[in-house]
Amino acid sequence: MKNLSILLFLIGVLLVNPKIVQAQTVSDSQLLEYYQNQRYVEALQYLKTNYQEPVTDAKALSRLAYTSQMAGKLAEAENYYQRVYAMDTTNLPVLNNMAGINMRRGNQDKAYGYYLKIVQNDTSNFYVYTQLAKICSVKLDSLGKMTYLIRANKINPEDADAAASLSDGYVKAKLYVQAEKVLDKAIAADSDNIILLESLENLTHAQKRWPQTIKTGMRLLQLGDNTYITVTKLAQAYYYLKNYQCCVETIAGLPRLMQTEGSYYWMGMGYKNLKDYPKAVQCFNKAIADGISSSISTYYGEIGSSYEESKQFTKSLNAYQKGLQFEDSRLIYYSLANLYDNDLKNKTLAIKYFKKYLAAKPPVKEQALVDYTKGRLNQLTEPSVASVEPRTSR
Repeated sequence: MKNLSILLFLIGVLLVNPKIVQAQTVSDSQLLEYYQNQRYVEALQYLKTNYQEPVTDAKALSRLAYTSQMAGKLAEAENYYQRVYAMDTTNLPVLNNMAGINMRRGNQDKAYGYYLKIVQNDTSNFYVYTQLAKICSVKLDSLGKMTYLIRANKINPEDADAAASLSDGYVKAKLYVQAEKVLDKAIAADSDNIILLESLENLTHAQKRWPQTIKTGMRLLQLGDNTYITVTKLAQAYYYLKNYQCCVETIAGLPRLMQTEGSYYWMGMGYKNLKDYPKAVQCFNKAIADGISSSISTYYGEIGSSYEESKQFTKSLNAYQKGLQFEDSRLIYYSLANLYDNDLKNKTLAIKYFKKYLAAKPPVKEQALVDYTKGRLNQLTEPSVASVEPRTSR
């Protein structure tokens, strides 16, 4: 009879407080095994099976939120975190998690709102200030970005990422003294940090302190940083100190795939001052070729076609001819042939460009244009030519 009374009492307690049931039905060891093996989807299903809705226990909701987050179910995770936050609006870790989730979901505005709530209650949170700065950067809010970076840097002046970003911002605003102060503190703590040294090279280059730029650039190369920006700033420093040979050799060290219009220009300027004019011209030609879009002839072709369709034939002709200055385009040849044939009534030039189109060996997909061209050439070379509406390539 006594045992029956105890059993009835326990049942009554559990019915009154269902949270006890929830706490007792989840095995911590089982959950830990799921986590250790990164089986978060299974862990989430395990929790959902044991935590029956409506879940009102904060610990249970936190577990569901965290596991959903790790399982990549971000919308569910945010929903669980919101339920925890509704129970305790002073819970800053929950706000931080909701902000992080929205950063992952690409919802910058929502994340920004959560981070703002955190710094309203925790003005010394370095990480949150850096995240706010990152969001401002995405939104092109340079003033907001600098404001939050200044606060972050004040809390932790030795953090390389924040210091470098802040310094670069100061350099962009031509506030070189402030940039130098920021870098001095950070570099004192980590003198071989590539991120910081890149910002230092950027600063000294902007200040036109060429010996310092060379010193920093050479250190970056020694540390394995041979990125385009590092190398070109170093080469420019050599150039301005009239060390043209080092300028050329530095840029020549860039892999072919990293060479650009700018690098070819500076190499050309180096060769020009070394009076190696053939190589200078070669580099300048490469700069021109690299600076021109490979699709420019296509763009001029479309301009020509637009003018042609609007009956502005002189402008159409000029656009087609401009396109040919950049590339021998078979489709522009075809368009010119039709323009001369149908609109400008110039039989000789129509024949010329129809022949150029065929000589360009059009692919099989243009067989209809080839057939039309051959037929039209036969007609144009006959003594009496009938006017035929040409096929269009566009």
